[in-house]
Amino acid sequence: MQIYNAPVDDFRFVLETLGYGDVQKLPGYEDYDIETVHSLLTQAAAFFRDVALPLNRVGDKHGVKLDPETHAVTTPPGFRELFKQYVEGGYLALGHPTEFGGSGAPHAVALFINEMITATNKSFSMCPGLTQGLIEAVYHHGTEEQKQRYLPKLISGEWTGTMCLTEPHCGTDLGLLTTKAVPDGDRYRLTGTKIWITFGDHDLADNIVHLVLARLPDAPPGIKGISVFAVPKVLEDGTRNGVYCVGLEHKMGIHASPTCVMSLEDAVGELIGEPHRGMKSMFTMMNVARLNVGLEGYALADIAYQTAVAFARDRRQGRAMDPNKREHSAAADNILVHADVRRMLLNVRSTNEAMRSLGVWTSMQIDHALHNPDDAAQQQGADLAALLTPVVKSYCTQRGFLNTSECMQVLGGAGFTVDWSIEQYMRDLRIAMIYEGTNHIQALDLVGRKLPADNWRSFATFTSLVTKAIEANANNEAIADVVDGLRRALATLVELTKALSARGVDGEVIGAVASAYLDVFALTALSHQWVLQASASVGREGQFFATKLKLARYFTHQVLPQIDSLAAVVRAGKSQVMAFDAAEF
Repeated sequence: MQIYNAPVDDFRFVLETLGYGDVQKLPGYEDYDIETVHSLLTQAAAFFRDVALPLNRVGDKHGVKLDPETHAVTTPPGFRELFKQYVEGGYLALGHPTEFGGSGAPHAVALFINEMITATNKSFSMCPGLTQGLIEAVYHHGTEEQKQRYLPKLISGEWTGTMCLTEPHCGTDLGLLTTKAVPDGDRYRLTGTKIWITFGDHDLADNIVHLVLARLPDAPPGIKGISVFAVPKVLEDGTRNGVYCVGLEHKMGIHASPTCVMSLEDAVGELIGEPHRGMKSMFTMMNVARLNVGLEGYALADIAYQTAVAFARDRRQGRAMDPNKREHSAAADNILVHADVRRMLLNVRSTNEAMRSLGVWTSMQIDHALHNPDDAAQQQGADLAALLTPVVKSYCTQRGFLNTSECMQVLGGAGFTVDWSIEQYMRDLRIAMIYEGTNHIQALDLVGRKLPADNWRSFATFTSLVTKAIEANANNEAIADVVDGLRRALATLVELTKALSARGVDGEVIGAVASAYLDVFALTALSHQWVLQASASVGREGQFFATKLKLARYFTHQVLPQIDSLAAVVRAGKSQVMAFDAAEF
């Protein structure tokens, strides 16, 4: 059973709460007022529920097929039609520049489209997701001629894109890659092997453009010698380029997403950006991907939550602990009377809705960074987006997987069967903690790069905005406990950050505690989102707002205290982690 109704009312509430009015006033966004956006998202919600969701289990069952003779990959039944409808609906083009055929919507709005397609068909969502990243990379780093040639076809869905980084001998450590790019006139010839390439081949579009990391003959060693190239599957004259899928990975989940071994044999490519500066272009693509990976956590946890609630409303088992709540006309009570079932469901919902809010807030920072005419607002947006991206990617995928597991637990043994689909959501989601930089890599990025950048400017900006929210609600008695929870969380975060920023901190200490520190940061950020949402709900009538206030309090008293144990781990440093000899493992 697959159950999903997109939380469009929550989408709208989050936009309004986080200041979407300011985003909508930015140059180029004037047509996307809140009523237009609400209508757009409502229409999209029906499409993803009625068209994409029914194909989710089909894709999981059928998987993808590779013809070893032609190197062609075939997607599951219905996927080509789904992609055609997805493109015709304008969903791929939504957040991209109008001058190249996009619709020019704010990133914050496009994020909701990504959430809905991910929730309803995670495997399928990865094709347009990677294409969106390639569009960003070419737009920001390509020449004007390259933009004119690639972007209209990518934005229209006539072509799709991939990101080709990993090689059999190197994953995270890209400085070890060996793929070669040899100049050939105004083009290059690439030779090498790439693995784990999502949608490296498929039958959804006419052409595939691979963004490939490779080394020029004069490249210095290590990561500073990497360049990036656009390598199309089909060349402009219609001939087949020398880039082929030679194998498919057999995976735990995302069975309808082809994860390809790609062989480049004298393949024609063109340089994107400057020689030996390829990581700059690639990180533009990866940062887009990382934000979208983060939303995978709360998107799949949300469909799992809706499934668990539907089950819990019907399931009868045992008796309520409170005799006054027992339904004596029935042989057993509905399991929603049980405190632990409520605990699991509320753990999921209170974190899901805060993670969604944090993802949207981060996207709004990107909108300001790209479109705000005020230089200071641009810089603030860029700083916050850079700071929060590793937090969203890491925490939301980790917590989303835990939340999906909690939803399975609500169903008991039924959750472990294919009948309710949560087992697929868990399998499909597990990869999100690994790809686009493992979660620990995100933590190291946060602590080692993002925090100290520009004399800790982005952290100072973040803490000042959190402090502003605390001060603005200092006299709001209706949510005093929620505000106090944020105040205490911020104090802990600042204390730990000062300790990690001290001169001479051992690198092994950073490695030992970075993941716990990121979780402290994330919980503080989620608490901040709950203060904003709770403040916006005070004094407003209706169950929606009453429930928001209850969820804010639940998070504050039942989830946020996890900060204390995480802080203890950070304070403990490396001594226990590094105390073991290699032979003891």
